[in-house]
Amino acid sequence: MAKMTIKDKLALLSDAAKYDASCASSGTSTRGSRDGKGLGSTTGSGICHAYAPDGRCISLLKILMTNYCVYDCAYCVNRVSSNVPRARFTVEEVVWLTTEFYRRNYIEGLFLSSGIIKSSDYTMEEMVRIAETLRKGGFRGYIHLKTIPDASPELIERAGLVADRLSINIELPTDASVKAYAPEKDPAGIRQAMGKVRLTKEDYSDRTHTGRRRGNFAPAGQSTQMIVGADAADDATILGNSTRLYSSYGLKRVYYSAFSPIPDSSSVLPLVDPPLMREHRLYQADWLLRFYDFSLDEIVTRDAGGMLDLEVDPKLAWALANRDRFPVDVNRAPKEDLLRIPGFGTRIVQRILKARRSGALGLEDIRRMGGRVRAARPFVVTRDHHPGARLDQADLRARFVKPKQMELF
Repeated sequence: MAKMTIKDKLALLSDAAKYDASCASSGTSTRGSRDGKGLGSTTGSGICHAYAPDGRCISLLKILMTNYCVYDCAYCVNRVSSNVPRARFTVEEVVWLTTEFYRRNYIEGLFLSSGIIKSSDYTMEEMVRIAETLRKGGFRGYIHLKTIPDASPELIERAGLVADRLSINIELPTDASVKAYAPEKDPAGIRQAMGKVRLTKEDYSDRTHTGRRRGNFAPAGQSTQMIVGADAADDATILGNSTRLYSSYGLKRVYYSAFSPIPDSSSVLPLVDPPLMREHRLYQADWLLRFYDFSLDEIVTRDAGGMLDLEVDPKLAWALANRDRFPVDVNRAPKEDLLRIPGFGTRIVQRILKARRSGALGLEDIRRMGGRVRAARPFVVTRDHHPGARLDQADLRARFVKPKQMELF
């Protein structure tokens, strides 16, 4: 077999990393190089952002260190029984690639994941060496390390001291699914690793007797990724699990990755991929739970089979099911009621609260602030608008549902 070039490895291992969705870089601390020391920054202009055909952000150099893996997870294209080409970067190759891409402003940082080779500690040690070498070389960009759950706490601590964000995949919505599809992985061990990251971060945040913190451990926090649609878990189960992860482990984000059939897939997996709209609705619902004070029971109910409505977004679905809560007077209602109006985001609500101190607002005022008036119109009262009996119309929901194109076959 001919020796692979670094370009061949990059093509193979960047493609293998496309199944990792955890690539947001928000929330990290600011680092710059205006003092003449170091290289690059976490902010600034000229940073390139690109999106894969499936909509995922690829603004980071997102690669696997290797797609060799000793595990045999049914949903993973890199499982040991999969018949795919294999490659492996050395530590020096990843450092060189990242630095050169960064110098050319192709990327704003590095997202590094890996298959598990030899052992969890061996793999984690290699990944930590990459991040540490980059930092020693003055690299000021963003680093996201996908950590190995079974790695030793000492390695996780070293990783957190050089990376902006750490993430550990929860893999699937339920423990039973993890045991069925990824028998080598331990759901309790994964959660335990998340708990250690949280405790270590809190430990580093505590101030010493001199008033200084011990260090900056994973400033962008930790996240996780959950595959949706590979098992029979409904949306209520998925969101319930996410809610527990946010509250118990202080996660910054739970990413939902719609299962897609992979080459040479296992026979235990479904043959049809779930709609990407389901992934999108889960993100919308996740947002409502965290920033809009909705409870899980309000967003998804067992009456609907525990599934979100794919035709309308979760907030609009709630508003249509709770019409007695509307219309809301935009010029008088408290913040918590404004946040429940379809078409109003948190920023729009803040602008409304500020602007209405100067006078009563109309629909055009809200439109200029960025509100989606078409979605809000049936649910609000403004200076120049009252929905009248529109809220009681039986076809109100149909006005928000996009017509479906007839299939030819």
